[in-house]
Amino acid sequence: MAALTVRLPDEKHRRLKALAKSRGTPLNRLIDEMTTMMLAEFDSETRFRLRAAHGEGKVERGLALLKKTAG
Repeated sequence: MAALTVRLPDEKHRRLKALAKSRGTPLNRLIDEMTTMMLAEFDSETRFRLRAAHGEGKVERGLALLKKTAG
């Protein structure tokens, strides 16, 4: 496991400690959970963008095929 030093304004640090306390979790675990959520969001967005790029230009072709089959 890696150690990371983060510099935060005192007020933000105080508020994060209060948040961790209110959730009954250590501050380190709170930060770990927050980074996990952010990475999951980033991974989802990356997958979405890759899939969107893969399907680019295929919508019009699909709609044309549907229109053709509808008569």
